[in-house]
This record gives sequence, C-alpha cells and structure tokens, in this order.
Amino acid sequence: MYALVESGTITKYFGYPKGFTLGDVQYPSDIFTKWSVEEKEAIGIYEVVFDDSNKKDETWYINTNQTFAFADGVVTAFYDTAIAKSHADSLWTQQDLDDGNLPSNKSVGDVRGEGLKTTLIRTLKSQVAGILKGTDWYITRNSEKSTAIPSSISNHRDAVRTKQAAMEAQITGASDTAALETLYTFTEQEDGSVTRPLGELPVLES
Repeated sequence: MYALVESGTITKYFGYPKGFTLGDVQYPSDIFTKWSVEEKEAIGIYEVVFDDSNKKDETWYINTNQTFAFADGVVTAFYDTAIAKSHADSLWTQQDLDDGNLPSNKSVGDVRGEGLKTTLIRTLKSQVAGILKGTDWYITRNSEKSTAIPSSISNHRDAVRTKQAAMEAQITGASDTAALETLYTFTEQEDGSVTRPLGELPVLES
C-alpha cells in the first residue's frame, strides 16, 4: 500500500499499483514496481508502514480503525488502543425503564447483551454435545435392548462431563477479558507439549 504526500499531508492512498495524475503529469502504474524508493518519494509516493503493535485478537477485543500519519519521512498506519469485549452479560436496568428505553418484552434484570463468558460456555456445551453424540447409541441400545454399556464408554462420558464442569467453572471465575484470553492461550511447556490453562475435553481412546 502506498500514500501520496503533498506539502506534508497525505492526500491519496493506493491499495494497489495504478496510474495517477499529479499536477500536469500522468504517471503509469508501473512506477510502483520499477522506480526506486528514492524516485517515488521524490514525487511524494511513500510505501505505508503498518504498525500492528496495538492490534489485538478480535476474539477478545474490538480494534479501532487504522489511522494514517506522515512524520519524519514515513507514512505509518496504526491502531489506537483496542477495547476489551465485555466479559460479563450486561443487563437492563431500572434506569433504562425510567428513561423509556426498556423493550416491552424485557424486564429489569434481563440480559441486554451477552458477554464473552456466556458465549464461551455456550460453545463449550455445543462441543460436549458433539462429543457425547458419538457414543449416544450405546445409551439408546441399552434403553431399547438392555445391552450393557461398556465401562470404557461410561467412564469416558463421565470424564467429559466432569471436565466440562471444571472448564465452565474456570470461565465463570475469570475476573476480566484478559483472564479469559489467558485461559485459551496455548503455550509451550518444558516437555515440548503445547497446552492452555483451560485444558481440553477428553478424547475417547480407540
């Protein structure tokens, strides 16, 4: 990406090489690839330097739009400070009711907007349901035919539910968005394994 700088001000952006007119001169698109850096900058064309130091994982944060600035002979595209997504649900309040903003189908204390904890736990429950579905037929067969459920299957299903409960407790107990992010962040351990504090749901051994 390039920017055109005139009298110290960015006046145009080029997302891809294309011809343009500057003053009375028509420049072809190939100047972006054929001209040297010095030649391009001599007419005010600067390659944009991207500064992503403030950009964060959009799973947990809302990034700002990029801002472009020209200083010390460099055009930089950067993000302002990211905003953490709400880790907890927001609720409709008495103030909302008093101000006339409470929807007719809602009451004070109802969920206004879901936080990360709610969505993460919903995703976890869905994952657990998918895992258990693979062995549900044992339960159905037992119900219909009284065929005993193998202990390995029962133990696996119990282990999945136990781990689910532990994971939900970790999610619920997280103090803020950063703590939630930490739970899901994989790091390499001394033994070379890569794990995350939240852990993983058990896998049925074949």
